[in-house]
Amino acid sequence: MPDGSIFKRCGCRHPDTGKPLGNDCPKLRRANRAWSSDHGHWAYQLELPPTANGGRRQLRRSGLPTRRAAADELDHARDLLALASGDRRRRTEIAELLQVAVRAKRPLPEVDRIRQRLRGDGALADMPTVAEYVTGWLTHLTIDANTQRGYESIARVHLIPHLGDIPLDKLRTTHIRAMFAAIERRNDEIAAAKASTDPAIRTSVTGVRPTGATTRQRIRACLRKAINDALADELIVGANPAALVKVPADRPLPIVWEDERVQRWKSTGEVPGPVMVWTDSQVVQFLDYAAVHAPDLHPMWHYMAYRGPRRGEACGLRESEVRLHHRETTINNQIATHGYAAVQKPPKSRAGNRDVALDTDTTKVLTAYKARRAAWQLAAGDTWPDTGLFFVRPDGQPWHPNAVTQRFRKLIRKAGLPRLGCTTCATAPPPSPSTPASTSRSSPSNSATPPRP
Repeated sequence: MPDGSIFKRCGCRHPDTGKPLGNDCPKLRRANRAWSSDHGHWAYQLELPPTANGGRRQLRRSGLPTRRAAADELDHARDLLALASGDRRRRTEIAELLQVAVRAKRPLPEVDRIRQRLRGDGALADMPTVAEYVTGWLTHLTIDANTQRGYESIARVHLIPHLGDIPLDKLRTTHIRAMFAAIERRNDEIAAAKASTDPAIRTSVTGVRPTGATTRQRIRACLRKAINDALADELIVGANPAALVKVPADRPLPIVWEDERVQRWKSTGEVPGPVMVWTDSQVVQFLDYAAVHAPDLHPMWHYMAYRGPRRGEACGLRESEVRLHHRETTINNQIATHGYAAVQKPPKSRAGNRDVALDTDTTKVLTAYKARRAAWQLAAGDTWPDTGLFFVRPDGQPWHPNAVTQRFRKLIRKAGLPRLGCTTCATAPPPSPSTPASTSRSSPSNSATPPRP
């Protein structure tokens, strides 16, 4: 029948031929021709649109426990076909989906999902899993290379292992919360292993870091963007579950290296907190020490400490954007690291392009640096490269941001200053003491803000 039929079948076979009796088994019906209540199982049959070649086909499912279950699934199949009642091509595609589901012994596709795909004129194939979707999504992104690398790492380390097997349209907030709960448990395991008295257990987590609060925020942001793009492409419908999950920021407040904390650190090696910053006098002490022991980098660090550009922005400061006679610089370029490779590019946001006014002391330092750089260039002669950058190495080449950081950390140890920035909370021995530098220089304008290489 074109509209379908519901009937019973059983597994009985003919005693002479051994062939299945199907719905001809006499036990399937009572004497009044009503279906038996204790023999056989329910089935339905529905005439489907012909194949692309015009061939006839039927949808048939058996093994259903009740007549109601068979009727509901038959209605479900009819509703799906009705979605494309005026489109022969789409009805043929839906019929193929129905046959695939029955042959694979899977539930029929959801009506709302197929309706949404028809509206977007997309393919009606099975919904991809989170792993399949995210993998394909990453290949089509047009974003900053560093952001791309971060997303790829998040997908590989977190999203695919925890959520990869879930169909994209079945992803719920409970799944995402479970992922973050598993990440927290792993953090606890790492912390316990690092604190273990068993050397073998400590060795098992050598180089393994817990997933911090900032990374958890990035995981959520990456997943939220991926799902937003799926919603925009009308691949799925509804709310974005990642937007409904709250991840505690849990960012520690910075602690200033006041004298009492420095003395405690020197005697015990204990760092008071995960984020430490210097006092004004400690910044001045470092800059005075750097002026003597690292004159090639001291001007850059002075500029960073007093005027606040980021490490990559200072490394990428263009010569043409330094106007000492106007006591002003313009930030419109940076040197970023992709892995270890250094790449010049504009600041990430429009707000990153900005003018930076210079104070009198910084203007004097940069003017003296230009004279020193001119002497370097004269000594190098024709081998001096034209990088267009203001801060360069003594050979004229650009500074690699990682090299600036390494020199900075090394100089801190030699100067006997406490480390700063994001530290590990574990105890660490203080550096060897050295003779403190003078603090005759005026303090930086932004109190307790150290250089940020």
